[in-house]
Amino acid sequence: MKRYIYSLTVLLIVALCSFLFSTASIENKNAKNSIAKLSVSKKEISPIKILCYPEKVTKNVVSKLDALLSKINKRNDFHGSLLVAKKGKIIYNNQVGTSDFRKKELLNEHSVFQLASVSKQFTAAAIMILHEKKLLKLTDTVNTFFPKFPYENVTIKNLLNHTAGLPKYFWLAEHKWKKPNAPTNKEMMQLIDESKVQRFFKPGRNFDYSNTAYLVLASIVEKVSGVSFQEFAKQNIFDPLGMKNSYVYSYQNDSIPENQIDGYRLYRGWRHLKIGSTINDAIVGDKNVYSTAEDLLKWIQGLNTGKLISKESKELMYTKGKTHYGKHVPYGYGFRIKTDKENKIYHHGKWNGFRTGLTQYIDDDLVVIVLEHTSYNGIAALNNRVKNIIAKNFKG
Repeated sequence: MKRYIYSLTVLLIVALCSFLFSTASIENKNAKNSIAKLSVSKKEISPIKILCYPEKVTKNVVSKLDALLSKINKRNDFHGSLLVAKKGKIIYNNQVGTSDFRKKELLNEHSVFQLASVSKQFTAAAIMILHEKKLLKLTDTVNTFFPKFPYENVTIKNLLNHTAGLPKYFWLAEHKWKKPNAPTNKEMMQLIDESKVQRFFKPGRNFDYSNTAYLVLASIVEKVSGVSFQEFAKQNIFDPLGMKNSYVYSYQNDSIPENQIDGYRLYRGWRHLKIGSTINDAIVGDKNVYSTAEDLLKWIQGLNTGKLISKESKELMYTKGKTHYGKHVPYGYGFRIKTDKENKIYHHGKWNGFRTGLTQYIDDDLVVIVLEHTSYNGIAALNNRVKNIIAKNFKG
């Protein structure tokens, strides 16, 4: 009898332990799933509506800007899009030139441009979204998410304002990558782990503009959210703001969407040659967001009005960073900051024939968006000319 009771007791204890273990496993799995779901769930907001000034108010300035676009198209081989908005309303939105030189098709409002480094602000916003959901801290190091990362003490904040001192992944892809297809973010992170190339400086000591930093940031977004960077941006930024012509594209991994255009260079002063993709073109985070000028206006309005992140998070993005020694750097989170002669928050991009610029002139409440795809080199000068034309010819 005693032996029977003992055996029964042992069986009950084993059964109870098995139940508790399975319950804990299920709860743990559900917790992980809830984190991934939380990180990609769309914020319940109404899409941005684009407003325009009436024609009678903009007639004069539109005439001036049309003449400017026509002039730089003929003299400087500008083939692109220009959008100008003041106080959140469009003053001017037009395109000039060719989208496909072989087919002789013209650019239109649906033509989708590679944003190049203007893409970085979306990566920074993705990080801030996860930060606000308490899924990461800006003081977290890369090793928190990637234990084998060979450069210790690099924080997310270092990555955001280019004070991490990381080596250039372009060099790694061009000298260390041996496979035929271009490396993805995951593959490049593995290559960084294995190569252990010397970094430029210890984190926080200096400012050095870094594409590698934004590759790592996009990789952190993927690791924390459990979805691709493409999907995270779509669910948390593009869809909520109604940016229907915007997406993240990875060469050799994604199909080419309709209206996506190629970059070109001018050969011998008359012939436009298409620029092919490179070994660096599958990486996302530092580049490879595609968009239109109107979608970019939706993005800026959504960011500035608290549709995506809080005012406090936006201010962090718009504030100059500092080195460990207290020296300000000309960069916030995903944006360049200039406060000396003119108060502006901006970013330019340059990649595979695309030349892009998104500039906010804070004191004038003015946004100028330039998207171009034939290696035009006058974005900064064009911005100044547009700003002067608006100042002299628009009183709205």
